[in-house]
Amino acid sequence: MNGKAKEHRGGQLREKVMQVVFLIAACISILAVALICIYLFANGLPAIAKIGPFEFLLGTDWRPDADHYGIFPMIIGSIYVTAGAIIVGVPLGLLAAIYMAKFCPAPLYKIMKPAVDLLAGIPSIVYGFFGLMVIVPLVQDLFGAPSGQNMLTASILLGIMILPTIISVSESSIRAVPDSYYEGALALGASHERSVFFVTVPAAKSGIMAGIILGVGRAIGETMAVIMIAGNQPRIPDSLLEGVRTLTGNIVMEMGYAQGLHREALIATGVVLFVFILIINLLFSILKRKESKA
Repeated sequence: MNGKAKEHRGGQLREKVMQVVFLIAACISILAVALICIYLFANGLPAIAKIGPFEFLLGTDWRPDADHYGIFPMIIGSIYVTAGAIIVGVPLGLLAAIYMAKFCPAPLYKIMKPAVDLLAGIPSIVYGFFGLMVIVPLVQDLFGAPSGQNMLTASILLGIMILPTIISVSESSIRAVPDSYYEGALALGASHERSVFFVTVPAAKSGIMAGIILGVGRAIGETMAVIMIAGNQPRIPDSLLEGVRTLTGNIVMEMGYAQGLHREALIATGVVLFVFILIINLLFSILKRKESKA
């Protein structure tokens, strides 16, 4: 009896210790995010105040040598490139996830699943080299563009880069839907395809949306690959075949030698990018709440 009591007390002690460990880990994560926010806003907001919020956010002229710091072309460039990546990556990723979850033969799945995981582990710089050596000449030849380093090329490459995230999360969400949904649709006379596309996939909508949001976050925050193939021209593009500069590219290209107000303006650019990510996550949270209420 005493042995069982000691074992019970030992189990309770271990549980309490692990609770403290998990609490510390959670607090460290929250503290890290808070410190990043404090650093960004403490160093970026004064620069926005010096330059002027409207001139900084809506100005179209970025010339640090003349103290002109307008990031509107970079904001537009980031939005355009991210939208292009969504158009390329989301349909391909979603269809690939549906195929792998509900249609793929087991022998082929054993090949496709590691291939998708491998795509997620490839460094950005390698994607950049692939885009520079393969996609850039291809776009140049197909569309007769003066330079293959443009918004279209960046969108295609980013669409490829977000595929692993969308496929992995969407496939897991589709597989998590209870089999009774699919079997009930079959029992009502629906075909395999109809059961999957009209019952299983809508039931996994929340997880699929999460995968898309994560993919969008990856696209809008990508730096190295975009720098290599986007053309890096700080102007508002008139067509898909013109070069663009994104917010992340602007920071990385000039932070190494920036000083004074120039450096502060680049940190303020990071604040704008951070706010964009927060807005995307907030919209996703609102959508999830509406779905749960419905």
